[in-house]
Amino acid sequence: MGFVTTRSMAKDYDVIVVGSGAGGGQSAYTLALEGVKVLMLEAGRNYDHRTETPMFQTSADAPLRGAGTPDKPFGFYDATVDGGWQVPGEPYTQASTDPQQRFDWWRARMLGGRTNHWGRISLRNGPYDFKPHSRDGLGFDWPIGYDDLAPYYDKVEMLVGIYGSNEGLENTPDSPAGCLLPAPAMRVGERLIKKHASPLGIPVVPIHRAVLTAKLDAARIPALLHPGNPRAQSLVAQAMRDRAACFWATPCVRGCSIGATYQSPAVHLPPALASGKLDVLCDAMVYEVTTEHGKARGVRFVDRTTGKHIEVKARAVVLAASACESVRILLNSKPGGLANSSGLVGKYVMDTVGSDLAGQVPALEALPAHNEDGAGGAHAYAPWWLYSQQGQGWAQKLGFPRGYHIEISTGRRMPSSGTGAGLEALTKGSYGAAFKQDVRRLYGSFVYFAGRGEMIPNEQSFCELDPAVKDRFGIPVLRFHWQWAAHETRQAAHMQKTFADIVTAMGGTVLGGGPQLDGAKAIAPGGSIIHEVGGALMGGDPRRSVTNAFGQTWDVPNLFLADGAPFASNADKNPTLTIMALAWRQADHIVERFRRKEL
Repeated sequence: MGFVTTRSMAKDYDVIVVGSGAGGGQSAYTLALEGVKVLMLEAGRNYDHRTETPMFQTSADAPLRGAGTPDKPFGFYDATVDGGWQVPGEPYTQASTDPQQRFDWWRARMLGGRTNHWGRISLRNGPYDFKPHSRDGLGFDWPIGYDDLAPYYDKVEMLVGIYGSNEGLENTPDSPAGCLLPAPAMRVGERLIKKHASPLGIPVVPIHRAVLTAKLDAARIPALLHPGNPRAQSLVAQAMRDRAACFWATPCVRGCSIGATYQSPAVHLPPALASGKLDVLCDAMVYEVTTEHGKARGVRFVDRTTGKHIEVKARAVVLAASACESVRILLNSKPGGLANSSGLVGKYVMDTVGSDLAGQVPALEALPAHNEDGAGGAHAYAPWWLYSQQGQGWAQKLGFPRGYHIEISTGRRMPSSGTGAGLEALTKGSYGAAFKQDVRRLYGSFVYFAGRGEMIPNEQSFCELDPAVKDRFGIPVLRFHWQWAAHETRQAAHMQKTFADIVTAMGGTVLGGGPQLDGAKAIAPGGSIIHEVGGALMGGDPRRSVTNAFGQTWDVPNLFLADGAPFASNADKNPTLTIMALAWRQADHIVERFRRKEL
């Protein structure tokens, strides 16, 4: 068992897991360590974080000084390979030419998927987030509550390694003792933001991120994760010992060769592979779930290196290809689609509401030279603070339902190609030696705010198969419909005003002519935050949902969805931690069903 080819893989498995990211990695990890024979199929190429991460290269070492390009939109050193909003030969289409109804779909074609490139912000959904319809009458309630998932949040935090703190804030759950790693100290700019946001009623607290600020406790944690399973405990302990704590050197979006950040290839796959129960096949583009007598019998995929179509069988199938890719597989399976008796496959796709603003703060000018790279991302954020204005009276109190958190970026980070650009309004057109002095004075004096808020699912935001367009493998592609509602655009306008209020309170200047109080102009395009979920709604009624509370499709009892597709709502908390917690819970359910011979 291990990395296999189409010739060396077995003919039959217990479970096929499609996808190797957060959901697929967690599913394969849990199943393999419980003795289940698993085949993981990844559409992209193999990837080794230990050898492919550019740990110490500066932007000056990179082509174009590291600036983004169409195939590397987040910069030359970004961990994503063979992926992005556009993948050659693998198009998707738009149902409308209206730019405001456009959805941009990010895909990663590599082992580990999007877990190689993400902000690693790891927030638990709170009790309100599982029952939003009960609070304001909009959207859908989940068929589970916070208490159902809390034990799995605990397990994921201990396995992955999440830094942060417990602050006792409303609907921002604390973690039990022993789950979180110490939070790094706030940077100078983050402390200044905290000082001036507090009088506005906005709490600024340590953020939760999947970065090791200390070595994981390999002597204590494995027994908590896998009680009664000494083999799993031993393998997980060794994998934890193989990871090092962050030494504050490299932006996390590059990946991490020492395993200090969470990536599926660094955390989930090593112990699963060491168990001898996991096979991994890369460059395997799954396009169909095969069925027999009403049950899933396996999948068909294209070998991306040869173009050959191949079928492999299993007792159960777990789709974790990312929300919309899993939807695409379901829609392309059997005539008319699979697991779609409700007609809801592809419906209610959601992304995160996003809006950004930058400011320049004179109090941060001309600071002594110091390194503020820190943990490769934010050390602090502002959780949503206006829950009292939500609920049934939101229209009169707040003007929009739900809410957002604020992600903060500041500090003297590694200079890039844009460090000295766009400063004319602040330098008054200086040049030569005077310009160089202005750049040094202004360096590190900028603050950036990114709102990340909840979108309510609506009937106008969905994906379907394009009736004519196919990809280079002959597989029908997705066509996207998208519509932001006034709920979201008003939220984006509120973000802009809030950010501007904080900048003003700091004695700073809002940049870019902002704030933009027209929410339709302030809101980021659909898909651009790369938090899309939904498309295969989880619920308690087969007529109104695609899966049950375990992500098990109603129509096909041995077919499961383990990515963001079953999300009934998209809270303002980033979805990755919840995807992993749901996947672990689901895998436990599959193991129990196997034991009872029900699958």
